[in-house]
Amino acid sequence: MELQLDRLTRKFGPKIAVDRVSATLSAGVYGLLGANGAGKTTLMRMICGVLRPTGGEVSYDGVPISHLGDAYRSLLGYLPQDFGYYPEFTALDFMEYMAALKGIGRHDARARSLRLLDQVGLAGEERRRIRTFSGGMRQRLGIAQAVLNDPEVLVLDEPTAGLDPKERVRFRNLIASLAQDKIVLLSTHIVSDVEYIADRILVMRGGAIVLSGSPAHLVSEAEGKVWEATLPAREAERLEGRLTASNIHYLDGGAACVRYVADAPELAGSVSVAPTLEDLYLYVFREPGPALAAGVHFKEDRHG
Repeated sequence: MELQLDRLTRKFGPKIAVDRVSATLSAGVYGLLGANGAGKTTLMRMICGVLRPTGGEVSYDGVPISHLGDAYRSLLGYLPQDFGYYPEFTALDFMEYMAALKGIGRHDARARSLRLLDQVGLAGEERRRIRTFSGGMRQRLGIAQAVLNDPEVLVLDEPTAGLDPKERVRFRNLIASLAQDKIVLLSTHIVSDVEYIADRILVMRGGAIVLSGSPAHLVSEAEGKVWEATLPAREAERLEGRLTASNIHYLDGGAACVRYVADAPELAGSVSVAPTLEDLYLYVFREPGPALAAGVHFKEDRHG
């Protein structure tokens, strides 16, 4: 079970949305992490066959998906960023409708639908109209329909967008429970969505994969780039735009502790501190991105 991306490229007129992305994905959870506009949705739509590449190819077990056709679609589960549903349908009606579109027989469709609705925490809600669901309930329904056909490849595009922290945690746990023996690709700009469940993280910027590795590996690459300094609170308030601060903690006595990312200390009295994945994200996506602009790249973890 391997999904291969070979120099995958997509242009919209003169704009390059995805720029020669290559990667090989096997069973496991992959987090595609990047800011809005990084090219994540375009990449996922090409992986799902919704959008044709300008260049390069997507293959499954060595066969281009354009040759596999319906055979590839039958092993694919997809939850797009804008999940479409029929508000007047009940949850069970919608699941059975989606099962019919996926070619699942009527008897199996009812059994699978009820089982999955229970698995995603919607047991007892199957007769409710979808228009009465909360955002989190609709997203759980979206996951249930995406795995109706027991897919080998599950693609989730910004699945926690708009959810509160409690629903995001529930959603992450749900994805982890459904990820057995599947290739799961989850795109997000929220670090915590992938920090705890991804086996490997691909960081995307400007249409390209700029970092790749296990969460632990990527965090280790930010060593020596995270700093803390204590200074008067009035000075801390004037730092916006001067440096990339991840946190400003105001202390008693009119002082503030500032945590920031930089190649070298930029505030007097700065000390190096242990990094987090969020620190790495902030470092990569600094404006105007001096690490990348200066040609400073992290080495890829090929074993994580």
